[in-house]
Amino acid sequence: MEPKDYTVTRIEGEYAYLRADNEPAEAELFIAMALLPPDVDIGTRLHYEMFSYTVIE
Repeated sequence: MEPKDYTVTRIEGEYAYLRADNEPAEAELFIAMALLPPDVDIGTRLHYEMFSYTVIE
């Protein structure tokens, strides 16, 4: 999978919903919070590359 940037749009329980920056809002991805960096919250921007998420400042 190629590198992508995401924004956390909502958090429901143990899952976060991510929207790719260059895709429509309907194409949300949900992922377990355990796979994301600590202190992720709604509005956090993430970079995905090499099976790892990092926070974009």
